[in-house]
Amino acid sequence: MDRGRVSFIGAGPGAADLITLRGARRIAEADVVIWAASLVMEECVTEHARADAELVDSSAIAHEDVLALYRRAAAEGLKVARVHSGDPSLWGAVQEQYDAAEEIGLDVEIVPGVSAFGAAAAVAGRELTIPEVAQSVVLTRLEGGKTPMPEREKLREFARHGTTMAIFLSAARTAQMVDELRAGGYPDDTPVVVAYRTSWPDELTLRCRLDEVEAVCKERKLWRQTLFLVGAALGATGRRSHLYHPGHFHTFRKPDAAARRELRAARAAGRPAP
Repeated sequence: MDRGRVSFIGAGPGAADLITLRGARRIAEADVVIWAASLVMEECVTEHARADAELVDSSAIAHEDVLALYRRAAAEGLKVARVHSGDPSLWGAVQEQYDAAEEIGLDVEIVPGVSAFGAAAAVAGRELTIPEVAQSVVLTRLEGGKTPMPEREKLREFARHGTTMAIFLSAARTAQMVDELRAGGYPDDTPVVVAYRTSWPDELTLRCRLDEVEAVCKERKLWRQTLFLVGAALGATGRRSHLYHPGHFHTFRKPDAAARRELRAARAAGRPAP
C-alpha cells in the first residue's frame, strides 16, 4: 500500500480562481479535504474536490482532531488536502502540522498560495515597491493579541524603517496600531489601504490617511479579516523604474548611449529616472 500524503495548500485570499493550478490538482486528487469554512471560500473546495471526497470543516475542530485524520490517512494510504487561506507560510499554523505529519509517516508537501497582501495591492492598483520611495515590504501584525510576539518585533520598531508595511490581524485594535506607527515615525498623512476580505463577494477596499484609519474602521465596523497596507509607496506617482529605461542594460539588452548618460546624471543628482 502506498504511503498517505498530506498537501498543505494555499487557497489564496478568497476567490476560487485565485488558487494555483497545483493546489486545484491536489484537491482533486484528495480522498480527504480539510478546510476552514470561516476563512476559505467554499467554492475553492467544491469546484475541485471529487464527489466522493470526505470534506472536513476545520473551523469546528482542534489540532488533535486533525492529527487523528492524518493518522487514518497514514494507516489507509489516503491523500489529504489541508487547505489554508492565503499562503500557508504566513500565519498558517502549518509547521506544527507538517512536523506531526512527517512523524506519523506521511509524505508531506506545501503548495504556496497568493497572500492577501498581494491581492490587496492588486485590487488597490498599487505597487508596494516604488523606485526612490520604498524597496522593501515588512509583513507583520500588532503585538498583544492571542499569539505572543517576540519582544524584538514591536510594530513601532518595524515602522522606523519607513518602508511599505502590510499589517495583518490588527483591525480590532486600530487605535493602538496607529499609535505604534506614529511612534515609529510615520506622519499622519501617510497613505493607507484598508482591505477587507479581498476577492470575496463582499470585499471592501478603502484608501485613507494614517490619521483617518481608526474612524474609517469604526464607521465600516471592520473588526476582523482586514489588512492594512501602509507607506509612502501607496501614494507615489510619476516614478519610473530603471529596469525598462533605455539607458539601463542587462544580459539581454544594450543601453542607448544618450539615455544612459541621462540616467547616470539623474542618479548622481539624486533625481528620479527621466
